[in-house]
Amino acid sequence: MTKNENLKTYTLQEVPHYKVHGRTDSSQYPLPLFWNGSAIEVNVTGSELWIDIDVDFDCHEPWICCAINGAVMSRQMLLPGSYSLCLFRGMSPEAVKNVQFVRELQAMSEDDACHILIRGFQTDGHFSPIPDRKFKLEFIGDSITSGEGTYGAKEDVDWIPMYMGVSRNYAALTAQALNAEARLISQGGWGALCGWDNNPHHNLPTYYTKICGLAGGSVNEALGAQKDNPFAEWQPDAIIVNLGTNDCSAFSQPEWSDPETGETFKQHLNEDGSFRADDLARFEQAVVDFLHVLRRCNPSSYIVWTYGMLGYNLSLAITDAINTFRNETGDIKTFFLHLPNTTEETVGSHMHPGFASHIRAAKVLIEYLQELLHA
Repeated sequence: MTKNENLKTYTLQEVPHYKVHGRTDSSQYPLPLFWNGSAIEVNVTGSELWIDIDVDFDCHEPWICCAINGAVMSRQMLLPGSYSLCLFRGMSPEAVKNVQFVRELQAMSEDDACHILIRGFQTDGHFSPIPDRKFKLEFIGDSITSGEGTYGAKEDVDWIPMYMGVSRNYAALTAQALNAEARLISQGGWGALCGWDNNPHHNLPTYYTKICGLAGGSVNEALGAQKDNPFAEWQPDAIIVNLGTNDCSAFSQPEWSDPETGETFKQHLNEDGSFRADDLARFEQAVVDFLHVLRRCNPSSYIVWTYGMLGYNLSLAITDAINTFRNETGDIKTFFLHLPNTTEETVGSHMHPGFASHIRAAKVLIEYLQELLHA
């Protein structure tokens, strides 16, 4: 593609107006986008806009999408290297375009090399200020919040980045409807206590206080992933937790065993198929403990624990844990919300909630948050 000869190159430090979405270390250059939903946003005139990026990975290629004036216009995988991507061209030069370059793929705990870095832009236009959105929302979850299943056909069952996308998940739909800035913290297969396979290290609460604690390796550490998250700089109006689906699966899976240390872990069912009481209590305590962490880090936020898009089996345990937390603390800003279960008509790829299921869930969540936040 031939570039417009009038393009001017701007490093990120030279761009007068831009916004970064998602947890990151803002002192870094180039700027890392760690989490799904992490993005850089500009308002820009001109007929053409390119973004300069650095990309790498070992096994899980990152996917991105580009939204212009709130509408997703492109979605693609990124190849490794340092290069430029055209975000738009041939547009009316006088009009101000709102452009968001968004990381679609979750932070990859299984690929220490996976990263997207933003160097800057090339354009023949000028950058304008970006108004603040009305609300701030934080979403914490598993593969549902990672948008797994929102792309691809129902018969597609491969676990690959192509089928994960924040652009069509309930969090993005909710944020757009409420004119909210959203941050996502999610990891497929992980839970509040343990992962779907009983791995006790695969829980989000352990990593919550870091910028992106589950992004390992020397590269991500150098990019600031393991730094303490500066909570005071960004306080959400509401935190939406969607965890418990994988904790439920763990009860039906074999014991997890660490091949190096011999450590084992297992959530058990009784012979009649019910949850064993002590293991259920262990899960409930994990929920209570996480609520304490969330409240300590976010003193004034509403906390809404959602559940149900892939079954309701732990609903009572979660509500019991929330009630325990409220009784312990007197907290009156923590709630539970059922989301609609996924059906044969709304299922997507990899047996996960499809786009139609996310639309249904977002509708319920939007109505709930509108009342809660007086939107």
